[in-house]
Amino acid sequence: MTRLPIKNRLPYLGVLLAFSLILSYVESMIPLPFAVPGVKIGLSNLPVLLCILIIGPADALFLAVLKALLSSLLFGNGTMLIYSLAGALSSCLVMILSSGCLKLHAPAISALGGVFHNLGQMTAAALIMGLKGLFWYLPVLILSGLITGLLLGIPAELLLPRIRKIINKGETI
Repeated sequence: MTRLPIKNRLPYLGVLLAFSLILSYVESMIPLPFAVPGVKIGLSNLPVLLCILIIGPADALFLAVLKALLSSLLFGNGTMLIYSLAGALSSCLVMILSSGCLKLHAPAISALGGVFHNLGQMTAAALIMGLKGLFWYLPVLILSGLITGLLLGIPAELLLPRIRKIINKGETI
């Protein structure tokens, strides 16, 4: 796996954060054809996945937390921050483990990330609201996380060789 030299990480992290926030904004404007609460496409997780696979796990975790904080401040509220952080941390940690330990490809890593993002948010909701009956909704969120995660992993898999080629040439942003 190609990793960036330390001196080149910061510009890439900045671009990935900006890309993530743009995708978060775009996603907030996309009306979904079905009215299932909590189901989102998860576009802003694509840069986090790319960060895990190209820059490294510590930077990806930093990016995920920063993305959750900034997107909540820009497009949400305090409650959204709690759910965003819970989802981002659980998703990112599982994607880091599945990419490092299991050596899975991007679509599988992303699918696990999507599922665990929803599980993290559901756990936060159950802790905050104390609604144990909330977990009947879990199959819907697991299925949606799996599908959207797989669909987001495909462009990541297609982008990886191109990004690695740029990195190997020593080009900067």
